[in-house]
Parts: sequence; C-alpha cells; structure tokens
Amino acid sequence: MKNRSWSLKELYASFDSQVFKEDFQALEKSVDAYNAFVESLNYDDTKKFLKEYIIFNKINTIRFEKLFAFSNLTFSVDTSNKNALKYMDKLKKIQSDFTSADVRFEKWLSSIDDLEGILISDEILSEHKYLLNRIKIKQQYKLSEKEEILLSKLRQTGSSSWSTLQDKVLSQLEVTVDIDGKKEIMPLPAVRNLAYKDDAKIRKSAYNAELAAYEQMDTVSASALNSIKGEVLEVSELRGFESPLDESIFKSRLSRKALDAMLSAMKDSLDDFGDYFLRKAELLGHDQLPFYDLFAPIGDIGTEFTYDEAQEFIVEKFNTFSNELGDYAENAFNQDWIDPFPKKGKRGGAFCYNLQSIKESRILSNFTGSLSDVMTLAHELGHGYHGYTLKEESILNSDYPMPLAETASIFCETIVKNAILKDATKEEKIAIIESSLQDSSQVIVDIYSRFLFESSLFNKRKEYALSVDEMKALMLDAQREAYSNSLSEEAMHPYMWMCKPHYYSAGFNFYNYPYAFGLLFALGLYNIYLAEGDAFIEKYNELLRLTGKEDVVEVTKSIGIDIESKSFWEGSLNQVKDQINEFIILTNK
Repeated sequence: MKNRSWSLKELYASFDSQVFKEDFQALEKSVDAYNAFVESLNYDDTKKFLKEYIIFNKINTIRFEKLFAFSNLTFSVDTSNKNALKYMDKLKKIQSDFTSADVRFEKWLSSIDDLEGILISDEILSEHKYLLNRIKIKQQYKLSEKEEILLSKLRQTGSSSWSTLQDKVLSQLEVTVDIDGKKEIMPLPAVRNLAYKDDAKIRKSAYNAELAAYEQMDTVSASALNSIKGEVLEVSELRGFESPLDESIFKSRLSRKALDAMLSAMKDSLDDFGDYFLRKAELLGHDQLPFYDLFAPIGDIGTEFTYDEAQEFIVEKFNTFSNELGDYAENAFNQDWIDPFPKKGKRGGAFCYNLQSIKESRILSNFTGSLSDVMTLAHELGHGYHGYTLKEESILNSDYPMPLAETASIFCETIVKNAILKDATKEEKIAIIESSLQDSSQVIVDIYSRFLFESSLFNKRKEYALSVDEMKALMLDAQREAYSNSLSEEAMHPYMWMCKPHYYSAGFNFYNYPYAFGLLFALGLYNIYLAEGDAFIEKYNELLRLTGKEDVVEVTKSIGIDIESKSFWEGSLNQVKDQINEFIILTNK
C-alpha cells in the first residue's frame, strides 16, 4: 500500500542524523560569525559590505529554514515528539541570538544617505533592493539594541510558549462523540470534519461534543490568549504603532485605505449572505441556521471522495488552467509532499509549508472525503504552486505578505469549482454552488466575525485579562453582527476563539482579513483570466513571482487592479452575490 504520510527525508533523515547535527552546529556557530561580521562594518566600502551581508544572510536563512521546517513539520503530525519540541525551542533561541547584530546592522543601513543609488549600481544588490529598502523603512519602529534583545528572549518564555502550549493541548484533545447510539473517541480535527456529513444527527452530536470538549481546557486557552494579546499590546505601543491592527497592516505591506475599502464592501454584503443562510435554514427545516448545519451538504454530487479520487480530480481540473499547474500538483501527490489524514497527535486544519531551501513544499490536511476536503487540498496546492513560481528567486525574496499569501490558493479553488460547474447537472450545480458558498461565507462572513472579535478583544485587553465567559460573549456578539442575525441563538459557536490557531500567534495578529483579501483578489484575477484566456497565464505567474519584492498595492497594480477602490471589491463580491441568487433560484425550483 502506498505511503500516506509526507516525506521529510529530503530535509533530514532524523534528528540523530549526522547532517542534521552538522547543520545545527553550523547555525550555532554562525551567531558568533554574524556578530563578528557586523562588528567589521566598513563605512568606506558600503557596496561590498552590503553584498557580503546578502550572501551571508542567504546561507544562514537556507540553513535555518531546513532545520526549523524539519522540527516544525515533525511536530505538526506528532505533537508528542519531544525532539521536535526541543529543537524548535533551541532554534527560536538561536534566532533571538541574532537580534543584537541585526539591530546594529539595520541601524547602520538606515543611516546610508544614497542607499537607492548604491543598490541600483550592483546586480546582487538591485535584486534585493526591496528587502534592503524595507529594512530601512522598518527602522522607525525599532527599539534600542538592548530592548530588542530583551524582547526577543522574553518572547521565548512568553507568547511563543503560550502558542506552543495551545497547539499541543488542542491537538491532543480527544473527543467522545455519540454516533448512532455508540460512543466513539476521536481526535478534534476528525470531529470538526463531521460537520460535513449528510446525517443531521451526526452533525449535531459532533457539534455538542466539540463544545463540551472545549470546556475541558477553556481556562488554559483563555490564559494563553490573554497573555499573548497582552504582550502584543505592550510591544506594539512600545514600537510606536497606534494599534496592533496598524502594526498588522504595516507587516502586511498593505495600505489602510485598501483594507478599509475591502472591509466596507464586505460589510455591505452581509445581508446578501444572510439571504443564503436563511434559505439554507429553510431547506434543512429551520427558521434560522444552527451553527452545526453551516456545513451541511445540500444537493447531490457524490460528496464522498477517496484520496486517490481527490488526487485525480484536482490534477484534471488544474490542467484546464495550465499543464504547469497540473504537473505541479501531480508531482506533489506522487512525491509524498502531502500528509493527508487525521490521526492522534496531529494538529488540526490544513497548511502548506513552502521550502525554498529545497525548492519543494509540504502540505498538511485532515482529509475525510468531503467535497470541502477536496477544495482544501486544492487550496493548499495553490499555496504550493505559489512557492513553485518562486523557486528561482533568492530565498530572501520569497517571503510574501499575508494578504497575497492567499491569492494563489483561492485562485486554485476557483479553477476547480468553475471547471466542474461547466458539465454539472442541476442537482450537482446546487451541491457545487452551495459548497462554494460555504467556503465564501467562511472567508467573508466568518472572517468578518473574527475581525470584529479580535478588535473587541484587544480593546478589552487594554484594561484587564478577560474571563472565559467574557471571551465567549465577545465571540457571540461578533457572530450576531457578521451573520446578520441569520444564526440560531440556541446553536451558535462561542468557542471559535479556541479552535483557530491564528489568534495565538503574537507575530501575526489579525490573520483573518488576509483570507478575505485572497478570495476577493483571486476572484478579480479570475475575471481577468476569463477575459484574456491563455495570455493571462504568464502574467499570473509573473505576479506571483513579484509578491516578495513589492508592497501589495504595487503588486496588484502590476496587473491593472486598484485595491484602494471600493468598486474593485464590490465587483468581486457581486460574483458571490450572483451565486447566492442562483442557489436560491435553483433550490426554489
């Protein structure tokens, strides 16, 4: 039987392998080498020094990525692995040890008067122009060398530890579910996936079991979240940001004008989504939609897929866009880049880890056979394809911002969805459109609720640490506003702040709006593809290659899109509104 776990041997054979040990020791030694390098700052030959910095940084980044990826990916599928945890902690500490030299280098770089002239005068420096200019811009939010070192070290026993604890406890949580009168013990991701089952009793039972399971650890999660958000507030203010949201926008390389335009368009669309939720509630025999039926399948498309069927399906649909995309996906499946199934100790959800150091990707999913699971695979393969387009770029130019991180993934979902709609029967159309609306409503409506919750959480956390009940109340208020009162009061989800890992990352606050950005930007791109056909493909690839080398507004302008205009976002949302209207018409017949 074919292996159904991902292969990490392309990184290292094991933690005990000679190559892993040698790379780890080399990284440890590079801290002193980097400090000595920065001490030798040569003001007389700025160009030479900057080139040496780029070369040194590339080597170090490749080494760190391989070591940390191997540890992190091992931990993701086995959160009880002590070696993985140990090396993740060690690597984070080594990373913090670079802080002192980083601060000194960045301060020196920001003092260079004619930086632009120097950068454009050399091929290597010109290639990394955006990176070096960005370092100079970020200097305005930097603290003193001692403060940066202290913060970096405190993070390891503060927010980073709280985040690891939350991930570990949640991934090891076992849930007892009543299925057809029998008690079954299942990992949390598998229980959450039961929300897509045809059987209404199973969906409701899984929902009740999930909420009951969260009660076992809600105090721990609330402590983790309070500690992380408290740290973020203090550090953000210390750096001179008006709020954690402003810091998030800056890190996202976005403009406030673009975010406000998108959020305004999203808010205007909530009543349209409310019509969809209420129609779905009616079809399922409710006045309002209970949370446990949000993902209930409507229509018939043979919603159960084997993993092999999912692979064949995705590759075939990707090929309708380009053979390059289809070949990438087929290679990812065949070369064991994917860890597909839920298992004890494995973290929930799905992600793609692009490995620029070896020009590959690794994808984690919790596949159980639903159409949504197939779309999730397509989504993560889109992330992988984004990494594939960057394979010839410098590793220092492969770090793209959060909003653009979701572009290729959602574009791939759109390819799959629209390709299968072409030949679908009426019943299949209902199922496909409804599944698509499920995803869109999560990315627009639920994401908006998460944005509202996180905004409220930060406002409250300025004053005091919130209790479990207060966090639950904030989440329910956010769901009422975002879902346009279409959710049943008796069956909402007060614990959504526990099951979404993005809340627990101190370095990526408000990691919610980038998903909405990704969906709506991808829909806008898809419209251009429909108009231009094959001529669009290379423009699309070039846009993805540009994502690590420009601010978001400039990247989107490269393909003729103005994201600071509300009308662009309204145009994308109108596509979703058309789907809602079509769904209502089809189901009324």
